[in-house]
Amino acid sequence: MSVNDTAAALPAVNGGALPGGGALPGGGALPDGGLPAGRLLRFSAAALLWLLAAGVTALWPDAEEWERTGEFASLLVVAAGLLALAAPLSTAIRPTPRGRLASAVAGLSAAVPWLIALALALTGWEILTAKLGLLPRPFFVPPQALLEVYLDDWPRLLDCFAASLKLLVTGFAVGSVLGVVTGVAIGWSRAVGYWVHPVLRLIGPLPATAWLPIAFFAFPTSWSASVFLIALASGVPVTVLTWSGVAGVNSAYYDIARTLGASQRFLVLKVAVPAAMPHVFVGLFMGLGASFAVLVVAEMLGVKSGVGWYLQWAQGWAAYGNMYAALLVMALLCSGLVALLFRVRDRLLAWQKGMLKW
Repeated sequence: MSVNDTAAALPAVNGGALPGGGALPGGGALPDGGLPAGRLLRFSAAALLWLLAAGVTALWPDAEEWERTGEFASLLVVAAGLLALAAPLSTAIRPTPRGRLASAVAGLSAAVPWLIALALALTGWEILTAKLGLLPRPFFVPPQALLEVYLDDWPRLLDCFAASLKLLVTGFAVGSVLGVVTGVAIGWSRAVGYWVHPVLRLIGPLPATAWLPIAFFAFPTSWSASVFLIALASGVPVTVLTWSGVAGVNSAYYDIARTLGASQRFLVLKVAVPAAMPHVFVGLFMGLGASFAVLVVAEMLGVKSGVGWYLQWAQGWAAYGNMYAALLVMALLCSGLVALLFRVRDRLLAWQKGMLKW
């Protein structure tokens, strides 16, 4: 039997499913590999658990009165309804294997276990705090307290979020650009490496927060000092990883380019920098994480607005609900920027996808 005959016989022998659990375009299973009945069961279980969380919130009397209990229960009901609606849709829609709808269905189906865990966590949190009062106040608040902060104090939170985002993006951009330029210069020129490498080894191991007294003394405003600290925290790992990437480029690439008449500028911009980009993005990810740590400290000590300032203000007034709400905002900000950086990396390094482990 030929290869073509074997391929033609697969749908008839296996009911349209591939041996690995996937599906052929005309088969019965969806692209994510799960059976429709199993997916329907998972979505239904998630919807029931979110509905259970809503019932516990609305029907079980609070140990102490919380203002936004009804609104929080309504949100849980809406979440349960959306999951209940998604259950039949995910099994009824037959997307193409490589389409956007297929990716959306597969991603939503993959997130169902997390949605189940989140519903259980919210239910337990609600019982331990609002219903039984087992966790001491004011250090522990129920989830509706965070909803109250978002509904009542959203102008201040939005202003602090915008201030933190502006400060973080400015410092990270300055540190990243300087880090890439410095790293390329060190990796390409021995003369630059001779002078800069010892300085980098001196200041690199020091945490950026150790420069707080010098920064606030040397810069005219606390905002510019905060930008310097964030740029320093993000620039050091970017510099080191860029330098490592440029220094590790295969010398055969340069020899081939020189044979074809490439100039020094071409070798740097078209050979060294593209080949070092995987290392550069590793440094950017490391620098982004370090920037967030410095951002909180800098905002607590100097600036007049920001998520770090909001955290300090909430802690000073023992408003722990506000503090947890701000922490959640900061976590979402960090996660969103990391996801954005991943997308930029995937777009810029698409041509290297076959040579990298993604």
